[in-house]
Amino acid sequence: MKRNLVVVAGPTAVGKTEYAIKFAENYNGEIISLDSVQVYKYLDIGSAKPSKTELLSVKHYMIDEVEPNINLNVKEYKEMVDHYIELIYSRNKLPILVGGTGFYIKAILYDTDFLYEDETDAKAIRKQIYEKLENEGIDSLYEELRKVDPDSIEKIPKENVRRVIRAIEFYRLHNIPISVHNKIENKKESKYNYKFYVLNMDRDLLYNRINKRVDMMIEKGLLKEVKTLINMGLTKDMNSMKSIGYSELYDFCSKRDMIENIKDLDDESKIELNSLIDLIKQHSRNYAKRQLTWFKAQKNIVWVDVNNEEE
Repeated sequence: MKRNLVVVAGPTAVGKTEYAIKFAENYNGEIISLDSVQVYKYLDIGSAKPSKTELLSVKHYMIDEVEPNINLNVKEYKEMVDHYIELIYSRNKLPILVGGTGFYIKAILYDTDFLYEDETDAKAIRKQIYEKLENEGIDSLYEELRKVDPDSIEKIPKENVRRVIRAIEFYRLHNIPISVHNKIENKKESKYNYKFYVLNMDRDLLYNRINKRVDMMIEKGLLKEVKTLINMGLTKDMNSMKSIGYSELYDFCSKRDMIENIKDLDDESKIELNSLIDLIKQHSRNYAKRQLTWFKAQKNIVWVDVNNEEE
């Protein structure tokens, strides 16, 4: 018999945390975060981690689990989540997955098989691909993808360089097209009896909430947090620092002393910072749009209108 499981998903800043906590309190549940950034320690403000009060109200997992200098991959992430799901079942509780990272959600629900990839081999192949990109341009890479995996051409636009590179890397590592692997995985049925709730609201309202959240992060000390992480030795190529908010501010913070008060910045720095804040807002809105596009393509979704909810 399939066991029950709940997913509470939706775009960034829509109010998933509060909704999931209420759900957990009503249905004897415990929460597993499926956020790709909240899993890292010390990345608190920029990842919008639940407050201490929220964490105490309901048991949470997959928050502050990993040092930020660890490049946690999806396979490792899934193994950790699977472990916590079993732990929650053993406590006679309902697992509630909460997040907006669609790829992670699908990997858990449908037990995605991640083929083994030797990191040394993967790095060498990736280096070759980037060298080809630099020397011959994206058109050459796209033509290679067309030859080895023509089905992927229909789903991966040339402008999405990251996905083009990943598809070629996958083929070179496994000698099978990533599109073939994905088709096999997409035919799987979930081993869970799950309910998949997706929170949504009016687009203008959502974007306004995103903008306000970014402003609040800056007020709470996001620049100081980024500077602290830089001083800990984190580099911009680490997965933790590639996330929205941290990546945009990395260079700005790296060339300055600890930023205690934005008011202390000179006029030129304030202008630069305001541009970066606008960029974070734009990237966050674009991310929310991509999230909603992904959710709309999924099956068995229950849409929840939260226009009147407060985060």
